[in-house]
Formats: sequence, C-alpha cells, structure tokens
Amino acid sequence: MAAMTLAGAALQAQSLASSYLGLDVNDYPGDSNLKTLHQTFSYTGYWLNSPPGEKTNTWLGHRPAVESAGFGFLVLFNGRLYAQLKTVANATRLGQLDAKAAAATARREGFPGATIIFLDQEQGGRMLPEQKAYIYAWVDGITAGGFRAGVYCSGMAAADDGNVVTAEDIREHAGGREIAYWVTNDACPPAPGCAFPRRPPSPAESGVRFAEVWQFAQSPQRKDMAARCTNYNGGNCNAPGIAAGLPIDVSTATSADPSHGRTR
Repeated sequence: MAAMTLAGAALQAQSLASSYLGLDVNDYPGDSNLKTLHQTFSYTGYWLNSPPGEKTNTWLGHRPAVESAGFGFLVLFNGRLYAQLKTVANATRLGQLDAKAAAATARREGFPGATIIFLDQEQGGRMLPEQKAYIYAWVDGITAGGFRAGVYCSGMAAADDGNVVTAEDIREHAGGREIAYWVTNDACPPAPGCAFPRRPPSPAESGVRFAEVWQFAQSPQRKDMAARCTNYNGGNCNAPGIAAGLPIDVSTATSADPSHGRTR
C-alpha cells in the first residue's frame, strides 16, 4: 500500500476528531420544539437580521431560551447581494454600516465578546471587486466591534466560473484577516444528504480543508446541486421528531458551539 500523503493523513486525523450536528432555519422553531431538536442537534443558527427572502426576523429575543435548552450557536447576519453594492466605495460603506448593525444587535441579544458572527454570502463563484470590498469591510468592522468574523459561503467549485470555490477565493484575498469559514456543499457525494449520523463527518470532508462548519443538506433540496441525494423527504430535509414537519438545513462542525456564543 502506498504511503499516505501528509494531506491525506491530516484529513484522516480531522475526520477522527469529534464533529457535531447542527441545524439552521429561517423562522424560529418555537420554544416548545427546542427540547426535541436538541436530542439530535448540538447547535442552531441564530439570525441577527432578516434571513434571505424574509421581511422580518423571528429569532430576536430568544437567545436565553435557546441557550437554556442546551444549544450552541451559529450566529448569522444576512449580507448584501451584488446588485445592491453598485461600486467599490459604496460596497465598503455598506460593509462598515452592516458590521456596526450586526455587532450592535449581537450585544443587545446578549452574545459575549469574541462571538463569531457569520456573514451570509449567498452568491457563489469568484467574488467581484465590489463583493470583496463589502466582505472585507464587514470583517474589519466586526473585528473592531469586539467580535470575530466568519463567512458562510459556497464550498463547491463553480463550473461556470472556472471551477472557483468561493471560500478559497475569499480566503486567498483576505490579506491575512482572521475569518472562520462555514461552507455549503450539498452534492452527494461528498454530502450524506438528508442524514443525521451519530458520528457526523468532519467539515474538512466538504472538500474545503480549512472549513470549521459544513452545511451538507438544505431545504428545499436543490435539484441542480443535490440531485444525487436520495434521502430527502418530499423535497425537504425535515427535523426528526417534529410531527408537523420542520424543513431545516443541516451542518456539521468542529465544535458544539461554533460561534462560541454561549455564556455558560
């Protein structure tokens, strides 16, 4: 048998380390569902502003209940789309404003200093100059505000954009900034599809070796990306134990509290 490469050995070592399942969903699932959800999931997404496609944010004010139920956090701020940025100067200004808003909301919600706040970057492929200006201005603003910055972005190669992986593109041009990466890759393989394994895969198995969190299932199922995944239920990934049905996104992380947002 050929000797294992250093990269292969590192991946295997990370795979053997503990990984933890988490969920994220746009709407707060309700206090009554927290106990059931915590039987499967160690942490949950927590929005600081309105999630993509939503006009309101139903998570605000629920941090104490979520923490009391035993959950860790993935703290999220929904970022701007390219069409909103217009110019590099405007993108920088918006990044600074949004970082101040995210930090202020995180403080009001009771998240401790140094909590990682993830910027939701919905658009993938190679980041254009305006997008990079926005992201890095936001990262700098979050850091200046006493928190740590993360980015939620694609961990998949964009076939229509030179096979660029968004997470790698952002990291390559970050200028030494400290950023935590939460990547999405819901293609089977490497994703297990809509599954809740007792021993979750390592985030590095997403294909992005530096990822701290890997979102491997989304609701609704993305037919263009996750067509080979056969274990979705009616096009969604539903949380176990919720009789009424609760479509969720599922992640694996290297920590039971990936944002380090717990206070106890």
